[in-house]
Amino acid sequence: MKKGMVGLISAIGGAAAGMTAVARALGKQIKGSQEKSDKHLALFLMMNQWVKVKQEGKNLATYLEQKGYQRIAIYGMHYAGETLAEELKGSGLEIAYGIDKSADKLYADFPIVTPDSNLEEVDAVVVTSITFFEEIEEVLGAKISCPIISLEDVVYQV
Repeated sequence: MKKGMVGLISAIGGAAAGMTAVARALGKQIKGSQEKSDKHLALFLMMNQWVKVKQEGKNLATYLEQKGYQRIAIYGMHYAGETLAEELKGSGLEIAYGIDKSADKLYADFPIVTPDSNLEEVDAVVVTSITFFEEIEEVLGAKISCPIISLEDVVYQV
């Protein structure tokens, strides 16, 4: 009887431990999915606002030039960074370089360097990353003395 009871308690304990481990793993996966979903929603909303800006006949180049920027760097060379670079073509703004962790896998009409590189001075760095702006600003701020601005802020202020 005691052996059976110990076995039953062990089985219940093992099942509970297994369920706890599975719940933790699922919780991490759900949290990761939620963070990714939030990031993509924020990106969609920013890009949607950007379309509205364009529909109103405004553009980001004029806004940046009015702020006194002539030579900029773009941090984040994926969707938003590529779109920003394309919009700035033919404007009076010069894109001195792009900054991206995957610099060695990317191509543009200007140099792309990693955040660890020595960054040459520019008038401003436009950060296209929707998430982690504060962390990126802190890292870049320790390396370069120009304004570090969020593309999201620019799009909503135009």
